[in-house]
Amino acid sequence: MAKQEDIRPIYHELQGYLGEAPSYKLRIIDDAALWDQVNQAIDELSRISGEDYSRFKMIPKDTGNFKRMHIEINTYRTSLSGLISRLHGKYFAREPAPFSSMPSTVFSQTQVQSQSQKQMVLDLQSKIDEQLRNLEPGDKKHTFLEKVKGALASVKDYAGVLALYITTAQEFGLTLEELSELFK
Repeated sequence: MAKQEDIRPIYHELQGYLGEAPSYKLRIIDDAALWDQVNQAIDELSRISGEDYSRFKMIPKDTGNFKRMHIEINTYRTSLSGLISRLHGKYFAREPAPFSSMPSTVFSQTQVQSQSQKQMVLDLQSKIDEQLRNLEPGDKKHTFLEKVKGALASVKDYAGVLALYITTAQEFGLTLEELSELFK
């Protein structure tokens, strides 16, 4: 079995390729230099370790749709992640996993978004309460605001708030000018 010191440079090189990989927004990679670098690193890894890692190699294909050889982003990222995870398990298991921070980061981002949404709803409800005090209960603007306030809990973002305002305003026959007057 190869030593950690022999594998570590390739391990980090592969992490670097994954870190700089194109985003999932792109469907394909059509730059042969990207997969050639990864494949050369895999060949070096196989030679140094004495093990066959060829199943992680990037094999370009031509489906005709893209007019040249390419690798799908999902394949590129999945192969790199799998190989890095395998090397971590075999050679670096006592060290923190290279992807170990991802779940907590995702949780933290989700938590921040949720708190931000709750704060947005509370701010809007407060603004609506302020406006309701200035309107008569039978007024259509008053009824509009009551309905919007009741529906705010189901809104996920500012676009949802805007859609709620517009559809509810149309339902009550409020013009854009009347709507803007409510939230000066």
